[in-house]
Amino acid sequence: MRRYDVDWLRVLALGLLIVYHAVVAFQSWGHKIFFIQNKELLELLWIPMSIFNIWRIPILFMISGMGVYFAMRRRNWKQLLKDRTLRILLPFVFGFFFICPINIYIASIFYGKDLFYIPNPGHLWFLGNIFIYVLVMLPLLIYLNNRPDNFIFRYLSRILRFPLGVVFLALLPMTESSLLRPEYFTTYAMTPHGFWLGLICFFIGFCIVSLGGVFWEAVEKARLYMLSTAFLLFLVRLIIFLKTQVEGLHALTGFESMCWMLAVLGYGSMYLNKPSHILFYCKEAVYPIYIVHMPLQFFFSLYIIPLSIPAIIKLVLLLASTFGGSLIIYEVLQRLKWLRPLFGMKPVTVSE
Repeated sequence: MRRYDVDWLRVLALGLLIVYHAVVAFQSWGHKIFFIQNKELLELLWIPMSIFNIWRIPILFMISGMGVYFAMRRRNWKQLLKDRTLRILLPFVFGFFFICPINIYIASIFYGKDLFYIPNPGHLWFLGNIFIYVLVMLPLLIYLNNRPDNFIFRYLSRILRFPLGVVFLALLPMTESSLLRPEYFTTYAMTPHGFWLGLICFFIGFCIVSLGGVFWEAVEKARLYMLSTAFLLFLVRLIIFLKTQVEGLHALTGFESMCWMLAVLGYGSMYLNKPSHILFYCKEAVYPIYIVHMPLQFFFSLYIIPLSIPAIIKLVLLLASTFGGSLIIYEVLQRLKWLRPLFGMKPVTVSE
């Protein structure tokens, strides 16, 4: 059965990533990762961003694992690989050579640096990870899918029937964070921590959605407890080590991350699992919009950042122009059949 809430969460997560990238341009460290940075900062905005930052990427990997399960319901393994190659690997490779280099080129113009063509994964780095996860884990996923009575699903199903049994899902992220001990939990892009945490969340996503109603019932019941716990842990992180990672608290951060994700999944299941015309449009548009948004943000930053206006107005203008420009480009791209696959869109069928 289709989960509309999962579609909504994918849309919202990618949309929030675009907001996150715009806010980075108003942080003191934005220039260090080659963002076009405003002189007047909006550092207070990083407090709400810090709530989102700890689960923004992990939940995308979890949703990707769920997506593989849904795809396996109607495709064999060859069809699945073909679909993921076209929808994930092709846009990643195209973006590596033709989209992400634009970001560095525009930033070099702004900072007066030498102009070079530098292929790089940029904001699309996680697509490469997802394709590797599918490729490497496919034999195990096929085994689990073909044997729904396997020991992993059996034990998970039993655990989730206990009150707050969903907390058990936090053990793997906690263990990963404790073993790899990243300097910052949120350093996901192209790091061993980001790779292994992504793999864990991808696998968890596949497993929990395979359990069907058992998981959704459990996460709905636990949603308020997970949200309360996540927020309390955020306050601890805000007060104690928002800027400096404290030794020995890696596992606690991993636990907080999973609590946020479970809370989001629980409330999403309660309130978002319904079809709508807006969802139908957004779930098709959000992927190509995300792909093109970064070079557009950098382009508009060239003209907005130097303006002598308050920083908050610059941020609003940057968000409006980035979202608006990305939407216009999407409307053009979706009508060009030969370009659709390069931006993660399905080929147009005869009926369309």
